Amino acid sequence: MLSSRVLSLVGKRALSTSICLRGHAGVVKAEGYSLPVYIDNRDSPLPDIAYIQSLSPEQKALKEKEKGSWCSLKANDKLELYRIAFNDSYAEMMKGSSEWKTVIGGIFFFIGFTAFIILWQRKYVFGDVPHTLSEDWVAMQTKRMLDMRVGPVEGFSSKWDYDKNEWKK
Repeated sequence: MLSSRVLSLVGKRALSTSICLRGHAGVVKAEGYSLPVYIDNRDSPLPDIAYIQSLSPEQKALKEKEKGSWCSLKANDKLELYRIAFNDSYAEMMKGSSEWKTVIGGIFFFIGFTAFIILWQRKYVFGDVPHTLSEDWVAMQTKRMLDMRVGPVEGFSSKWDYDKNEWKK
């Protein structure tokens, strides 16, 4: 009885999943991914297709002039023909970007923000320096440790000369 209930639920789930997959099949167009695309890339500067796919009437006339002698073309026409085929020239692709300025600015911003947090913590979160870190207290603690002969073999008081009352050299 339990197994028939489980099988009926599994069967419904498998059925609903397959219906959902068939329902979303029209959303993704797999054939679009196999077509050649235009990409400006320094490693392969010649893309698969031209940059401009749908030409205007002026560009179509210029493409017809291209079939003739290139000596009759003006420099602007040659440049326009180049821009039909390519978005960027190789020199434009090699030109550096100003992204490093943004990165350095972000680093300086976060360093400044961290410094602000540290200063705020020192003023409002942390208390005063404990009295046990004062020079007088450290001197009294050192004298007490020497009087108690702490670490006489290799420790603290082994470096103190008790006859001369000074540190050993």
